[in-house]
Amino acid sequence: MDLANKVKDRIKSDKITTIKVDAGKVESVESAAKGADAIINLTLPQFNANIMKAALNSGAQYVDSALDYPVIDELTKNKPLEIDKEFKKAGLTALIGCGATPGVSNVLIKYACDKLDQVDAIYIRCGKIQKQPKDIISAWDPGWSPKTAITDYAEEPIVFEDGKYKRYPPFSGREEYNFEPFGKVLLSYHLHEEAAMLPRFIGKGVKYVDFKYTVDVQAGNLIQLGFASDKPIDVKGVKVLPLDVLTKLVRPPVNAFFTEEETIKRPIDSVKIMSIRVVGAKSGEGVEHTISYPFANYTTEEERLEIYKRFGTINIYVALPAIVGAKMCVEDDAGRGVIGPECLDPIKFLKKMTDMGAPVKFHETLSKETSIL
Repeated sequence: MDLANKVKDRIKSDKITTIKVDAGKVESVESAAKGADAIINLTLPQFNANIMKAALNSGAQYVDSALDYPVIDELTKNKPLEIDKEFKKAGLTALIGCGATPGVSNVLIKYACDKLDQVDAIYIRCGKIQKQPKDIISAWDPGWSPKTAITDYAEEPIVFEDGKYKRYPPFSGREEYNFEPFGKVLLSYHLHEEAAMLPRFIGKGVKYVDFKYTVDVQAGNLIQLGFASDKPIDVKGVKVLPLDVLTKLVRPPVNAFFTEEETIKRPIDSVKIMSIRVVGAKSGEGVEHTISYPFANYTTEEERLEIYKRFGTINIYVALPAIVGAKMCVEDDAGRGVIGPECLDPIKFLKKMTDMGAPVKFHETLSKETSIL
């Protein structure tokens, strides 16, 4: 509660009320959600099922920004999503994975797919580019939940290939990808929701989807040492979980929120760029649609400062898409049941992002096979 109150005090808004909720108990979440139009769940994915059930019981729309492993498992085994029927019956929406990525990435993929008659393949690339020299010795800091981050690196990535879900070894499928105009970054397959979600929701005959992310050598070293393990080990007669030790030592991501006034005075040390390539056909001709955009809505100090002045924080890239998704659900601008962001109208979604002061600025290229007969 102390941390929640510190966040409230920094935001200085009468709209915020802090209450203690046990996300591990459906009744606790349900009690807190009484009378709410929507629940936006930005906790750890392990609590998704409880919070989703609480939303259903309280008659609220539901939105989260990341998928729990049981849901990913249902998607990759082509099983019906367990709670989908219940949400449809209640006339409610459960919008899953509506943050930055998954989230905005899915919306832009839908935007590209809508321009094609047939979709063959979707390639998603996310690269972290250093703009300032990095310290030779630095602590591992993913910038979000360290538990989720290290687990995603350690688990076998999903690739949808030849119309089937397949698993590959962590850090496999390496390639140097050129994120113009910033340069090349070493990427590899990475466990991420898009590869599980898009084949289910996007349609149009898609046969291939993959997601590649920056190779994080520090994360790889920690995994090799066993710090991603949730199996107890004996340390001087005491049973400890290596994963618990790691998450205890890594800098809490919320710390960045309290130091932003200093952060915006410094040069940007790194940027993340998303690149999406959709391959398919339009009117019988082969087409490639490529979209690239900054993950955090800025690449320059000036753009970052503008976001800070507008929102009082620069960390809007997960929360704001979730809010836009919730608005669309509440305003009956989304389907019912369990859906992904790719099920939303991409133009309406992107327009709402603009209306809220955070336009998603992206570069797109459309190329097609041409011949003169």
